[in-house]
Amino acid sequence: MNLTNRMRKQVILWMAGSLAGAFGLTLIIAFALRSPSPEAGKLDSISVPESVVVARLIDQSTPAVPVFLSKEKRVDQIPIEAYVRGVIAAEMPIDFELEALKAQALAARTYIVRRMLDQDTSQVPVPGAIVTDTVSHQAYITEAQLNLKWSGKDAAANMEKLNRAVTETRGQIILYQGKPINAVFFSTSNGYTENSEDYWGEAVPYLRSVTSPWDAKLSPHAKETIKLPYKTFLSKLGLTGTVSASAAVSGTKTVKTTAGHRIGKISIGGKVFTGREVREKLGLYSSQFQWKLKGTDVEITTYGYGHGVGMSQWGANGMAKQGKTAAEIIQHYYTGVQIGNTNDTSKY
Repeated sequence: MNLTNRMRKQVILWMAGSLAGAFGLTLIIAFALRSPSPEAGKLDSISVPESVVVARLIDQSTPAVPVFLSKEKRVDQIPIEAYVRGVIAAEMPIDFELEALKAQALAARTYIVRRMLDQDTSQVPVPGAIVTDTVSHQAYITEAQLNLKWSGKDAAANMEKLNRAVTETRGQIILYQGKPINAVFFSTSNGYTENSEDYWGEAVPYLRSVTSPWDAKLSPHAKETIKLPYKTFLSKLGLTGTVSASAAVSGTKTVKTTAGHRIGKISIGGKVFTGREVREKLGLYSSQFQWKLKGTDVEITTYGYGHGVGMSQWGANGMAKQGKTAAEIIQHYYTGVQIGNTNDTSKY
């Protein structure tokens, strides 16, 4: 049996037994948090020992995720819930609301479960791994890196909050018609998310454009302005020698706008590009952009940060601040999905 088939079998066996384990730990945590408080407004001192929580997260009976650690140039085997914890810590600020962190946990777990079941090793540079620790898949930090991430009085509270995001969603994934979804996410919207086909060319029923009005007030990346020397601008777009910078900038015309209010197609100096092409060629934060010539530079303003498909992380935090639960966040950003347990995918 090869690595990926063995991995898939491990995931399926884990799915069959995960619900009971998740339920047991939830009861322990619930008991601790609901115990009478000796002081108004404070939790009781009874709590789940940190060692117990960590032991559950690194439980070796769960499937291992073979992760290629890009800086160390090696593959490490990470128990799946510990992997989810490392993804949350790498992908989302710890000062986000707990329900936003839990939504990130659901997306991260679903992403890796689907990938392992599909035996998908795309964009992995070495054999023996299913993902890297980079944004090509999901950013991830190791246990050692996590232990160094915070210091001082906030360290214990941050770790407890991170652990809660994992344990309170343990074994839960996002399903569409009984199958784990491709739970893609990004940093900041321009007020809307993007239909999958408008960025990646493939229509996915649960990756539909929805509103995300929270980002503009909360995210530091809602609006960014950069400058590129006009020669660099022309070179990166492959227009050097075909048109002047002033003609390229002044002659820019949007050919198509997407459902997510981004650039679908744009004509620059008589050459048509997709918004994604321009974003990637120029290294822009978003495919919603506008520009003007300023001296020998092209000044470019972008709105939002990331591809725009799926869950907006800053939008998720905005929803959580308004009292929305992780499930409500997920069901807003992924159309028509349900929150299920890993054993719900036995027919997958």
